[in-house]
Amino acid sequence: MGTAELKIDIINKITNLKEVRIIEEIQKMLDFEMDKGDFILNTAQKSRILEAKQDKVLTEEEANSDIEKWLQER
Repeated sequence: MGTAELKIDIINKITNLKEVRIIEEIQKMLDFEMDKGDFILNTAQKSRILEAKQDKVLTEEEANSDIEKWLQER
């Protein structure tokens, strides 16, 4: 199926949707994909990007530990 056919298929499916929540989610996804603006990073994000460029990455165990800590804070 080519791009044109995919677009028509998606349009038809969206047209038949009754659930507003799903339509809103599609709208958010499309807005995000179409946004070509600049992303503004905070200091922590900039720092993490620099670390990643220097191959300072977390092991899977460290990442899972960080996620667990974050989830417990919620």
